[in-house]
Amino acid sequence: MKKTRLGFLVSHRGTNMQAIIDSCRKGDLNAEPVAVVTNNESCQALQRARQQSIPSYVANTRVCADTNSSPDDYILQKLFEHQVELLVLAGYMKKIGASITSAFAGRIINIHPSLLPKYGGKGMFGLHVHEAVLAAGDTETGVTIHLVDEEYDQGPVLAQAKVSVEPGDTPETLAARVLKTEHRLLIETLKGVLHGDIATGLIEIDPTRTR
Repeated sequence: MKKTRLGFLVSHRGTNMQAIIDSCRKGDLNAEPVAVVTNNESCQALQRARQQSIPSYVANTRVCADTNSSPDDYILQKLFEHQVELLVLAGYMKKIGASITSAFAGRIINIHPSLLPKYGGKGMFGLHVHEAVLAAGDTETGVTIHLVDEEYDQGPVLAQAKVSVEPGDTPETLAARVLKTEHRLLIETLKGVLHGDIATGLIEIDPTRTR
């Protein structure tokens, strides 16, 4: 069976990306990681990609100044070059532009560390989310997997999982517990997408398309 070609946009540690790579290598996911792009050339995720011999690229304003293209244009170029079919935002801290959301409409998946629509939107990422949950006195939080559109954290929800907030939790302890659920839910959701059990706009792109 043909494997779905996965691309990743990452900014920091890349643990969710690594969980997907590991599942692909073990045969749990019928997919192949084919490209990783980051805006942060010193991030651990970039090192992970290189250790796995996955083609990896840096797309930010400094690097792209030498290519006469914007970061979004450069990202699209690399995604098309590697015939990416499904794009995963695995801790990507930049808002992607309309050119990418249009070209990959229904084929961009993001993971967010809360039960959207709670604690979503601009500035709500990483520890900021967990700090907000604790400040509100919530007794539960969770993880959301959703499709990406032009607005922050507004795309259709594919899956959610709840995580209890424990007495004495700090943003760091809560983040660690949520992260474990992120890994599990992300793999389960990807399996559903790849098996056709979860509907997205996943289609094969034209490998001859360059723009």
